[in-house]
Amino acid sequence: MKKTLRWALLAVFLMGGISLYGQSAHEGGKCCKEKCEQSKVLNCVAPKFLKKGDKIALISPAYFTPMENVTKTAAVLREWGFVPVVGPNVGKVEALKYAGTLEERLADLRWALKQPDVKAIICNRGGYGAIHMVDQLALKELTDNPKWMVGYSDITTLHGLYSCAGLMSIHGTMSSHIAPAQGKDTSCTLFRDLLMGNIPRYVLPPHPQNIPGKAKGVLVGGNICTFAPILGSQADATAAKDIILFVEEVEESLHNIDRLFNMLMLNGVLSRCRGVVFGEFTGCKDDLGYGSAEAMLRKYVEKYNIPLLCGFPAGHDDVNLPLVFGAPVTIDVRTDGATLSFDVEGEQREIKTENCK
Repeated sequence: MKKTLRWALLAVFLMGGISLYGQSAHEGGKCCKEKCEQSKVLNCVAPKFLKKGDKIALISPAYFTPMENVTKTAAVLREWGFVPVVGPNVGKVEALKYAGTLEERLADLRWALKQPDVKAIICNRGGYGAIHMVDQLALKELTDNPKWMVGYSDITTLHGLYSCAGLMSIHGTMSSHIAPAQGKDTSCTLFRDLLMGNIPRYVLPPHPQNIPGKAKGVLVGGNICTFAPILGSQADATAAKDIILFVEEVEESLHNIDRLFNMLMLNGVLSRCRGVVFGEFTGCKDDLGYGSAEAMLRKYVEKYNIPLLCGFPAGHDDVNLPLVFGAPVTIDVRTDGATLSFDVEGEQREIKTENCK
């Protein structure tokens, strides 16, 4: 299927014309309308923070990553004082890129979720494939033994499930980065500290596309190519009201990012936002002449009279600072800079993002 046709079909689906499940959106998608009418504020709880000696599961819910990365990440976790356990199906490959069949990937996720002594789950890599799990998991499976879910990119889908189930999760680094960094860069060490209850309060420099203002809400979102297709599903955390929306992307053209952002607006997502945070738009081709994704999208955000915080170092670039999804967050955007802080119980620590490498 040509790329333009694929995008067009996705747009029609999200606008209510067809359903991927063989029903019209007006028949099978009745719950989508009810979600808009019954949207409520997310009230997520934080799983217990970790202590040395706790077990952390390493699984691959999407694309395959070399076992060398998994082995090196396990070694880093041991250095940090944790006990790594590797999913039984990690290392398998299906259809050239998936980390095993859907059944195998799902089995490893359920294996990690069911173990009460596993206190966190780190995904080895994103890529693509987590969307296959959206209608396979019951939200109760996530809450029976609450534990931290960690990852970004395609793992955005699992964060959505977590938020909708009422659990906080960590948008942060994975084995594909921890291994080559040997767990020593700021993205890794801040993630390690967050797992143990040290809550970052981020201080950011000014950005030319910022829109000043102060807002409080629940942080949701992630990779826009990943969470736009799950609008209306049980993993759609953007269906809640009073949210702070985080958006990042990698290697997409600006016109595709524009299309996806318009999908969000047409589905009422921006109307439910108290504020917006833009992360990294890594390697995104400026095919429309705006100069940047932030400059292009700012003109949409400003119509909603909400603050916009640009340049948060999270996403697919070298620096990927951890964020707590599902957590109450306050953004304070000023002409001289901005802050992002979490209302999560723990030891608060100020982090100046411009010093992070």
